[in-house]
Amino acid sequence: MNSCFDVDALLDTLAGRLRPLVDPTATAMIGIFTGGVWVAHALHRRLGLELPLGELDISFYRDDFSRIGLHPEVRASRLPFDVEDRDILLVDDVLYTGRTVRAALNEIFDYGRPRRIRLVVLVDRCSRELPIAADFSALQLPLDSGQEIKLMGPEPLRLEIQTRETRA
Repeated sequence: MNSCFDVDALLDTLAGRLRPLVDPTATAMIGIFTGGVWVAHALHRRLGLELPLGELDISFYRDDFSRIGLHPEVRASRLPFDVEDRDILLVDDVLYTGRTVRAALNEIFDYGRPRRIRLVVLVDRCSRELPIAADFSALQLPLDSGQEIKLMGPEPLRLEIQTRETRA
């Protein structure tokens, strides 16, 4: 099922909200694989951040790794800057349960103690299993439990609402 979402406009909205709050010379940005990295690349360019973009693979930090049957394509995390006492924008494509963000925070703190982390998401599904909230979202989209929204890409980026198959 395709839905009409203008991802470029959503990215422009996020960049506009972030621009007055970031120092392009000192703020670091980290994208969570895979969709969060795509969103982070686009925002990084729009904001003109000088520090290189960080990329985080949280596969082995998830608390539901075995329960949901993940068979991840494991990638190395890359944080090409010192996180200690740094302002960080943590970027993901969709915020739903909060478990991905919790795992990302755990991994970031393995690298050091940032001064502040702000969560930036393209889409907030408005439902949580953990008390985690986005500081910035371009779209709030409550969906039925049988639906999910996926960011497809990397070029062009597009959002699709899909219906999950029910298991017999």
